[in-house]
Amino acid sequence: MPAIIVDNIVKKYQVEKTEVIALNGISFEVAKAELFGIVGPDGAGKTSLFRVLTTLLLADSGHAKIEGLDVVTDYKKIRKLVGYMPGRFSLYQDLSVEENLNFFATIFNTSILENYDLIKDIYQQIEPFKKRRAGKLSGGMKQKLALCCALIHNPSILFLDEPTTGVDAVSRKEFWEMLQRLKLQGITILVSTPYMDEASMCDRVALLQNGDILAIDKPANINLQFSHPLWAVKASDMFALLKKMKAWDAVYSCYSFGEYYHVVMKSDFTGSKEISEYLQNLKFQEVEVQKIEANIEDSFMALMNISHA
Repeated sequence: MPAIIVDNIVKKYQVEKTEVIALNGISFEVAKAELFGIVGPDGAGKTSLFRVLTTLLLADSGHAKIEGLDVVTDYKKIRKLVGYMPGRFSLYQDLSVEENLNFFATIFNTSILENYDLIKDIYQQIEPFKKRRAGKLSGGMKQKLALCCALIHNPSILFLDEPTTGVDAVSRKEFWEMLQRLKLQGITILVSTPYMDEASMCDRVALLQNGDILAIDKPANINLQFSHPLWAVKASDMFALLKKMKAWDAVYSCYSFGEYYHVVMKSDFTGSKEISEYLQNLKFQEVEVQKIEANIEDSFMALMNISHA
């Protein structure tokens, strides 16, 4: 049996006189000990999904099961089985690191000592600051403390809602390394992120946009579905370049990616010489054109274009 089953979940909100669909009948399954990512921008529906699955929010329709337990009728049992780390830091800021851990351990009728082996690798990084108030910790240290508190009762499933948002690149890398080690211990992990580069660290991902799942697969398999020629292009006048590339009938789409524009050409397009000649005829200077392979962000943009077509 899968650790998580989501079946046609719908959640809507009434904002003034407008109905907003946060989750539009989404379905997926997560295997035991799988690191599964929900990837999408702000407003995609990630937090609503996590709140439904952790029994904090009722869906309007559909069903979901955690370890075979229904999220509505078995919510008390589920809360003992899962660890939840919300997107916003929600521990007690006036309590110290040690006091926060002891508090959450006591809630679940356990102790730090009883489950120390599970949190040891993470806790050792914040132990030098165990007397410091949680509100005085850095962003990365806060996330490590929150993860320790989510693990202190030895859950079988972890729900992590945008755990790396607002932390530095080094802390992000360390956090994902910790998740990989937890997965090896048999813990099922459902993690959401707006960072497309983090998708490659998951076993499988669901790409979520406006409450709809665009694709579910291994990140590498999603990238293989990208079917159009893709080029990285830059020139001296990037603003004018964007307008001209979007106006060219050979271009399927064009969007910013770092210091380049990623230009998706139509399927019958031949090569870089055409792009260079087109831009040189328009008097662009310092033109660079490179053929590239699609990454997960390119695949997400392509799937968005298909869904909006």
